[in-house]
Amino acid sequence: MKKNIKIDINQSVTPGLPRRLAAMLYDALLVFGLLLLASMVVTLPVGMLAGEAASQALAEKLLFRIWLALVPPAFFLLFWLKGGQTLGMRSWRLRVVRDDGSPLQWPDAAKRLLCALLSWLPLGLGYLWILVDRDGLAWHDRLSGTRLILLAKR
Repeated sequence: MKKNIKIDINQSVTPGLPRRLAAMLYDALLVFGLLLLASMVVTLPVGMLAGEAASQALAEKLLFRIWLALVPPAFFLLFWLKGGQTLGMRSWRLRVVRDDGSPLQWPDAAKRLLCALLSWLPLGLGYLWILVDRDGLAWHDRLSGTRLILLAKR
């Protein structure tokens, strides 16, 4: 399915919490690997040129921490904007769309990402809300005007 096709939300299925959590676990492993890679890209050359002490000192620098803090948002934003799916979402046949079924744009994706953080803050209560919400939506789905849909098997 192409990313610019509008999906009929009324005909789609909203995934449950277990499927969402499985996709999140998969993505968390991928983000962890990307963080290791992003860290290595910076610390290995410094360590080879200036020694291990310089590499350790670099890890304490604010700019290095900002570099690493940008990795997870970049992962989610780029995948959501490219096709509405991260690799974990693709594995579990999930896609994120706007409430009207159209693909996410930059403001939608950024708002969803920030609202997803709010869903995690109170011990994941925003995600558990899926269990009681009449439409099976999490807090960040409602707040950002986006939703996950379950794609049909190929």
